[in-house]
Amino acid sequence: MLDRTYLRENPDEVRDALDDRGADVDLDELLELDERWRELKARGDDLRNDRNQITEKIGELVAEGKDEEREEAIERSRELKAEIEDVEDEAVELQEKLQERMLEVPQVPHESVPLGVDERHNEEDRRWGFDDLRDLPDEVTPHYDLGEELDIIDEERAAKTTGSGFYFLKGEGAQLEHALIQFMMDLHRDQGYVDLFPPVPVKSASMRGTGQLPKFADDAYRLGGSNEEEYEDDDLWLCPTAEVPVTNMYAGEILLDDDLPLKHQAYTPNFRREAGEHGTETRGIVRVHQFNKVELVNFVEPEESYDRLENLLGEAADVLERLGLPYRILDLCTGDLTFASAKTYDIEVWAPGDDMDDGPEEGGRWLEVSSASNFEDFQARRAGLRYRPERHESAEYLHTLNASGLAIPRVMVAILEYYQNEDGTVTIPEPLQPYMGGKAVIEGHEKVGESALGAGERE
Repeated sequence: MLDRTYLRENPDEVRDALDDRGADVDLDELLELDERWRELKARGDDLRNDRNQITEKIGELVAEGKDEEREEAIERSRELKAEIEDVEDEAVELQEKLQERMLEVPQVPHESVPLGVDERHNEEDRRWGFDDLRDLPDEVTPHYDLGEELDIIDEERAAKTTGSGFYFLKGEGAQLEHALIQFMMDLHRDQGYVDLFPPVPVKSASMRGTGQLPKFADDAYRLGGSNEEEYEDDDLWLCPTAEVPVTNMYAGEILLDDDLPLKHQAYTPNFRREAGEHGTETRGIVRVHQFNKVELVNFVEPEESYDRLENLLGEAADVLERLGLPYRILDLCTGDLTFASAKTYDIEVWAPGDDMDDGPEEGGRWLEVSSASNFEDFQARRAGLRYRPERHESAEYLHTLNASGLAIPRVMVAILEYYQNEDGTVTIPEPLQPYMGGKAVIEGHEKVGESALGAGERE
């Protein structure tokens, strides 16, 4: 969250930032609440000072034997105590309300972020891989049709077992998923990342710490049970991204300067309702409710965070370059930033199977596979993440950053479409072949069950 002192001292700057984001926040009301809270705190301090003075006076009156004045002083002390309690109760109530309202205020964008209303105003930073494209079939089959033909993606049976927005990977499809996970983790380990295997369920406090709550509650899956009394204390959500458990791993702790920069990577399954995207991407595995991802999370000193952002972007993009997949990088505008981010770059891989309106000159479409973001101290304030620059100095809030390294289903889509061959097979990128037992080509396999038979073959 934002620093309340910063908000108090720079209201116009924050107001302009909210306007640039298109955020609907009543900043005037928040400032009024903060002013009233400070008045109550000052009033409480004054009352406590008055009561302390009367307490000292009571002792003097006792020593002097002035019983009548002593009783009057004692009565006044009782009145002050009651008044102090009333003031403190109101201050606590206002503090809680202020805390709730502050959780609704998004991050202030960095000065380098382009101004814009939505994704149409994002600025393309660069492209990679289009100077030497591989020869593609005359007509590239979209991944959802190809996956069905090769029998490596099965959405129909997943809808039967779980519901729409889920899918089975089968045979070489499942192998490819595992290969991508292991390849990415090996690469990022070489980049200096320490592996984590975090718990998948996370508490509400952790979701608030990284900014998923309260704003994105409708997009997340909350756990519960049929017996409300038995499960009422669970307070657990299915992880929407490993950013949540990994960032909150150090919540409430003080790290040392020698610990930083701290780089963690974590593979998790991720769960999202995509409530705001109902009815879109109904075919295939581009937009689904469960997907695997390798997440990169960085904890750094504030003065190093923007240099680290550029390096983090390169570490994520290195995955696509090693796989030979063409991509582009976008500098997100103010209106397209996520709630907690001060600056974000999106990495979008090129998938040539569907000719979409926003695709490059070569056709196809762009698929976001990573957002590399600097949250500055926004998440750190929410989660209580601090570090001590020197052993004798006061603790300060550190900066957090993260990026997907990468979102695996969309990388798989790009591989199935970009490395597709004229005969309907798929060439496996060379770096992945050792992870698939030396296999070089995905050829698919025969389907099973009566549904695989032609109409004339069925009884």
